[in-house]
Amino acid sequence: MKTGLPSRFYPVVDSAVWVRRLVDAGARLIQLRIKQPDGPFVRGELRIAREACAAQGACLVLNDHWQAAIEEQVDFIHLGQEDLDEADLGAIARAGIRLGVSTHSDEELDRALSVDPDYVALGPVWPTTLKKMPWAPQGLERIAGWKRRLGDTPLVAIGGITLERAPSCIEAGADAVAVVSDVLANADPEGRARDWIVATDKAVAQAVL
Repeated sequence: MKTGLPSRFYPVVDSAVWVRRLVDAGARLIQLRIKQPDGPFVRGELRIAREACAAQGACLVLNDHWQAAIEEQVDFIHLGQEDLDEADLGAIARAGIRLGVSTHSDEELDRALSVDPDYVALGPVWPTTLKKMPWAPQGLERIAGWKRRLGDTPLVAIGGITLERAPSCIEAGADAVAVVSDVLANADPEGRARDWIVATDKAVAQAVL
C-alpha cells in the first residue's frame, strides 16, 4: 500500500524564497522547480529550501534534478516522461527518495505505473497559460477514471486549477491539487495559501460524509 501524501495542497514554486514563504504559511508539500542546469545555483537554492521545509516539518519535492535530489537527500523527486529516459530510478529508490511522475495520456500513465511511483500527476485538468501543452484539458471525469486505475497510489491534479476549482478535483478523486499562478500571482500569496489549505481540507471532509 502506498503511503499517502502529507497535504492536499501542493504548490509548485521556482525559488527557495517562495518555499520558505509558503511553508511558513502552512504548506506541507511543496515542489521546487528550477529550469536551469544542475550547478551551484540549483544546489544553493535546494539547500535553503530543504532547511526551510525541515524547520516546519514539510516535504520538499525537487523537479527534474534527480542527482541533486539524491546527493542533497530530498524527500521526493518529480520527473516528467522525458526525464524517465535518463534518470537512474534504481539509485533514486536506493536513496529512499519517493518518486512522482507527470502524465498526460493513457500511454504515459501505463509507463508511469511501470516504475511504481509514489504518486502520479495528471494534467492539465483545465487550460493553463504557464506553458504550451499539446494535450487537451483532461477534465474532472478523467481524474475519477485515473484514480480508479491508480488505487492506493496518490493522484495529483494539476493545470489551470484555482481556489474555486480545487474542491471539485478532490471530490472527483484527486489526493492532492498542485497550484502555481493562483497562489503566486495573488496579492496576498500567504493568505491565499491558507485559503487553499482550508478549502482542500474541507473538500476531503465533505467527500468522506
